[in-house]
Amino acid sequence: MEPNSTEGGAEEAPIRTRPLNPTHKGILKHGHELEEEQEELAEHQPLEQEDLNFEKWKRKPLPKRTLHQKIDDLKTYLWNAETNEFMGRSGKSWSLILLFYAALYMFLAAMFGGCMCCLMWSISPYHPTYNDRVMPPGMTMAPHLDGHDIAFNASDRKSWKKYAKSMDEYLRPYNDGAQERKNIQCSQEKYFMQNDLEESAERKACQFKRSWLGDCSGLQDPHYGYSQGKPCILLRMNRILGYLPGQGKPINVTCGVKKGPSEALGDLQFFPKSIFDLKYYPYYGKLRHVNYSSPVVAVRFIGVQYDTHIQVQCKLNGKGIINDSPTDRYLGSVTFSLEVGA
Repeated sequence: MEPNSTEGGAEEAPIRTRPLNPTHKGILKHGHELEEEQEELAEHQPLEQEDLNFEKWKRKPLPKRTLHQKIDDLKTYLWNAETNEFMGRSGKSWSLILLFYAALYMFLAAMFGGCMCCLMWSISPYHPTYNDRVMPPGMTMAPHLDGHDIAFNASDRKSWKKYAKSMDEYLRPYNDGAQERKNIQCSQEKYFMQNDLEESAERKACQFKRSWLGDCSGLQDPHYGYSQGKPCILLRMNRILGYLPGQGKPINVTCGVKKGPSEALGDLQFFPKSIFDLKYYPYYGKLRHVNYSSPVVAVRFIGVQYDTHIQVQCKLNGKGIINDSPTDRYLGSVTFSLEVGA
């Protein structure tokens, strides 16, 4: 017989949860804060001895790979069959990179070409676009081998043969036959102006024949006086585009002793004369004055004293000429040493 609900004990009541009152909430909150404070204190506690053992924190060395493994890694890097990648990149990645650099360099090449076209369009190949100031001309000499030093013995062929050979090479363009074929004969004593021609038209040039240099031409005396102790030198004024020297009057050439006894120089001879004629100016440049030959003044030292070392200076003299510049030794003059032995 089953017991009655009223017999044998009290009826079980369902368990109910009571809501936490504010006091309990405060306790939980303070407990959570207490745990955080304990963690912060634990962080600031001194480290144990085993924590100070830094050896265990070091990175373990990688196992040493064999040569076979390295070769396999290199092969995989060059071509990965699993991912179809070449040197770590897929075909799409390589295509994008090549396309980018191709476009970049094509753009740079086009920009450079455009700049060059604009530059060449804006300048003239025949004359400078801007020429605010024309410097006075300098002067050069021949022979010019060991600097500006001429030293030889007249009786020793080996000592002066190199000077005669240099003079031959210098005067080869002035041979009479070449001048007659290429240039015209001029008789005027004024500037040979040809500005009325088209800019690109070729200009005529006046003849300057080698035979005009007389004893310094190498035609009568192939040794240019060096075998006789009476050497020759050649002086030439530098070319300047469009320059008109002397302001209508010829430029004169003089030579004198700069250092040493003045009487050691002796007498001089000039061929064809001691001036640069105006008919050889102005110079119109290589593109228009194709066959132009600069005029030359030859100087022969017929009375130079033997076994005496002197410094000789030859100068250009005329209007607008500067021949005493302290900074440029070749401006309007040339200086060389001369020593002739018997």
